[in-house]
Amino acid sequence: MLPSLRQELKQNKPFASLEELVFLSALRTVDRLLEPEAVLLRAHDLSFAQYNVLRILRGARDAGLSCGEIAERMVHRDPDVTRLLDRLAARDLVQRARSENDRRVVLSWITYEGLAVLKTLDAPIASLHREQLSHMNREQLETLAELLEVARTRP
Repeated sequence: MLPSLRQELKQNKPFASLEELVFLSALRTVDRLLEPEAVLLRAHDLSFAQYNVLRILRGARDAGLSCGEIAERMVHRDPDVTRLLDRLAARDLVQRARSENDRRVVLSWITYEGLAVLKTLDAPIASLHREQLSHMNREQLETLAELLEVARTRP
């Protein structure tokens, strides 16, 4: 039998509501899923936020993105995208330049070095995700994805 969230958290009293149970369960699940990925990323001297920025910039290709555009696309919001970009630029994983159309805007691009780092991480990260969720069948994964989408959208 699977342990309940109350058992995992060693909580003796019931949750105040079903909504609280779902919220805490979602947080606990995210924590469990992120930890092995964080370990893998630390081995490459990256945080999850830095990895996310590199993936966003890879997806943008040659267009380049401003800090605001990067922030909008991040999985987990970070209040200081500029600092993240500074750290990545210091490692030559991204490059930045002022926009030719609007000199107030600084655009960022992933470098060949940044692409190489992502290339080394693509297979291990994909393998980790498959391993983490291998106990669930396709129908369960599709249902979970759908329910998570519903939970993120508000009327």
